[in-house]
Amino acid sequence: MKKKKSINQLSQKLSKLKKNLYIDVVYLLFLGAITSLSLPPFNLLIINFLSFSLFFIFLIKKKENKHKLFFFYGWLFGFGYFLTNLYWISVSLTFDENFKFLIPFSLILVPSFIALFYGFVCYLFIFFKPNKTLSSILLFSVIFSFLEFIRGSILSGFPWNLIAYSFSNHLEILSIISLIGTYSFNLFCITLFLSPALFILRNDKKDLIFCLILPLIFLLFYFFGYANKQDFYNSDVEKLDYKIRLVGTDISLDRFYSGEGPLSTIEDLINISSPNKKEKTIFIWPEGILPGISQNQIQSYDSLFNESFNENHLLILGINNKSKVNDQVKYYNSLSVYDHDLNLLNYYNKINLVPFGEFLPIENLLKKVGLKSLTNNYQSYSKGQKREVIELNQKNFSIKFLPLICYEIIYSGKLYKNHDFDIIVNISEDGWFGQSIGPEQHFVHSIFRAIESGKYVIRSANNGIAAIVNPLGIVEEKIKFNEVGYIDFTKMRKIQPTVFSKYGNKIFGLIILLYIFLIFSFNRIKNE
Repeated sequence: MKKKKSINQLSQKLSKLKKNLYIDVVYLLFLGAITSLSLPPFNLLIINFLSFSLFFIFLIKKKENKHKLFFFYGWLFGFGYFLTNLYWISVSLTFDENFKFLIPFSLILVPSFIALFYGFVCYLFIFFKPNKTLSSILLFSVIFSFLEFIRGSILSGFPWNLIAYSFSNHLEILSIISLIGTYSFNLFCITLFLSPALFILRNDKKDLIFCLILPLIFLLFYFFGYANKQDFYNSDVEKLDYKIRLVGTDISLDRFYSGEGPLSTIEDLINISSPNKKEKTIFIWPEGILPGISQNQIQSYDSLFNESFNENHLLILGINNKSKVNDQVKYYNSLSVYDHDLNLLNYYNKINLVPFGEFLPIENLLKKVGLKSLTNNYQSYSKGQKREVIELNQKNFSIKFLPLICYEIIYSGKLYKNHDFDIIVNISEDGWFGQSIGPEQHFVHSIFRAIESGKYVIRSANNGIAAIVNPLGIVEEKIKFNEVGYIDFTKMRKIQPTVFSKYGNKIFGLIILLYIFLIFSFNRIKNE
C-alpha cells in the first residue's frame, strides 16, 4: 500500500514538474516576443524594462535548477525574440519556386540558431553567478553584450537587432555612440533595462543607490548629445558645387526571374532621376538594379543615356561585375562609378556577402540538390578583396566616399581604417524583405553608422528607404518605404573624426574591463 502511495506521489510530482515546464516555456517565449516591440518600427522602448527584468528575476528564482536548463531558458527567450523580429528572412524565399519548400525551415531554423547565443548567455551566467544581486546584474550584462559582439563577428556575422537599436528614436542619448560605439552602448542598455529587477531583488541600500545612478548615466548621455547637437549646428555649412541625387525606386524583383532585360528598367530609372543637362549631378541608383547585364555590358545601352546625360553628370549604381580568374568566371556584387559616356571610372566589389542570398555555403554539395544563391541566376558571388575609399577627381566633381552595399551597413567598428573620406554611400535592394518590418530595421543601421563615424550616410534603395542621414543620426530627407522619387544632397557640415571612428571596438573592450572591475569591487565590499 505504501509502495503504491509512493508511486502516486512520484507521478503527481512529475506531472506537476511537467506542467510547470510548459508554463515556463510559454512564459519565456512570450517575454522574448514582446521584447521585439521595442525595436523599429514599433519603438516601444519601455517594454524592455519589463521583459528583461522579468527574465532576470525568473533566472534568479530558478537558481537551484541544473545548469543545462538555464541554457534552455536563454534559448527560449532568444527564440521568441528572433522569431518575431526576423521572420522576414523567409520572405526572400518566396521569389524563387525552388526555395519555397525551405520557408518553414527558415522560419524555425534561423531564430533557433541565433537563439543559441542567448542560451550560452544564461548558461555562463549561472555558472559564474555571484551571490549578490548587483554583481549578478553587472555580470549578466557583460556576458550578454560580449556574446552579442561574438554573434556579430563569427560566421560572416549577423549583428541584427541588438537591444541597443530600441533607442533609435532617442538621438540625443544615441549620440554617445560617437564616443563608445554600438556594442558598448548595448552593454549599458542591458544594465539599464535590468534596473527594475535590481530594485526588486536589492540586498541593501547600495543597490538602491545604483538603481538611481543608472538613469543618471543616460541623462549624462542625453546632455552630451544635446551639446553635440548644438556644436554641429553651429559649425559652418559647406555647399557642394554639384548635386548628389539619391534615387528611391520600387522596381519588382520579378524582373530577375522573368528573363526581362534591362531596357525598361533603365528607362524607368532615367525617368525617375529627372536629369537636367545644365545641372552638375552625381546620380546614385540602388544595388543590383539592372537585370541580366554586368559591369562591362552597360555601354550597349549608351543611346538611352546620351539623350539625357552629358559631361555634367556621373552615375553610381549597383551592378554585377564579371571577371575571369585562372580560366574561372567569377561574379561580384559591385558598386560602379561611370562618367556620362558610361566609361567605368572606379568600382568596389562587396566583401561582406549574405549567406544563401549572395553565396551558397558548401555550394558543391547543395547545388546537386537544386539549390543556388537567391540574388542571381548563375552561381554564388565571390568576395571582393578590400574595401577602399573611392576618390572622384573629375572635371566637375571632387569627393571621397566610403562604399557600402546593402547588408554591409550593419557592421559596427570594422568598416574602414582610413578616415579620410567625406560621406558614406550605401546602396541597397530591400525588395527581399517584402512588405515586412525588414526595410525599417535595415534602415536604422544607417543612423547608427552615421553617428559612430561622424559622417553623412546617403542611401539609395530599391523597395526600401532612400535617405540623407547626418552625423547626428537625424534623417534630413528621405523617400519613404513604397514610395518612388529622388532627393538631393547639396550641402554638408563637417565635424572632426569621432573617438569611436579612431579606436573602434577597443573601447568596448575597455568598458568590459571596467564592468569586471566593478563586479569584483562590489563583491569585495559586500563580503567585508
